[in-house]
Amino acid sequence: MSERFAGKVALVTGASRGIGLAVAQRIVAEGGCVCITARKPEPLNEALDYFDDPTRAVAVAGHVDDREHRQITIDTVLDRFGSIDVLVNNAGVNPLFGPLLEADNGAMRKIVEVNLLATLAWTKSAVAVGADTVVNVASTAGLRPARGIGFYGSTKAALMHLTTQLALELAPAVRVNAVAPAVVRTQFGVPLFEGREDEVAASYPLRQLGRPDQIAAAVAYLASDEAAWTTGQTLVLDGGLSLTGGI
Repeated sequence: MSERFAGKVALVTGASRGIGLAVAQRIVAEGGCVCITARKPEPLNEALDYFDDPTRAVAVAGHVDDREHRQITIDTVLDRFGSIDVLVNNAGVNPLFGPLLEADNGAMRKIVEVNLLATLAWTKSAVAVGADTVVNVASTAGLRPARGIGFYGSTKAALMHLTTQLALELAPAVRVNAVAPAVVRTQFGVPLFEGREDEVAASYPLRQLGRPDQIAAAVAYLASDEAAWTTGQTLVLDGGLSLTGGI
């Protein structure tokens, strides 16, 4: 591993498992310090055991769309590590599956609150204390329509636009980019491949689903100084699936 994040501090939301945890592990492995957040304290604290150097990681439990949790987290990071350089907005929810016209209004509001408004709020808070790099985790579901996950995809499409808007407004002091994964082998993605993983993987030109560490590698690049001339971009990570017209 390189030392791309030596002296850097990152805050990663939704990081008790899956992509968020893989991103946090990658940052620590490359010399950085990290704060991870998630809703439930037990799995979040268990996640700390996955770091090679637990002294460079701290966890704060709470709901990503809760203002008090956000402030406590920011204060904890500053108290523990002294700064915040990188924000990775990974937290996301999708409690809905089915046609848009049958979607529950309350569930849709929750998706917007977490997937979109919370991302903007965390960005505002992190930038206010000196963060100069933001990476948002979007989805290929935001690139084109898909049955069953239409509203989730709509928020991810909005997140990609939010990424470009923030990149324009915050330049040159802050870089803002995103990644858009297709189906990744995480607990969040299980409903999309459970019981038929081989079939789903066969639809990808690279014949495999994504892995959290592969997404983490892309996020680490965008968050590092190697991407210093990159802002407002969404990097699609889909095993070539978009080449076939799929998501």
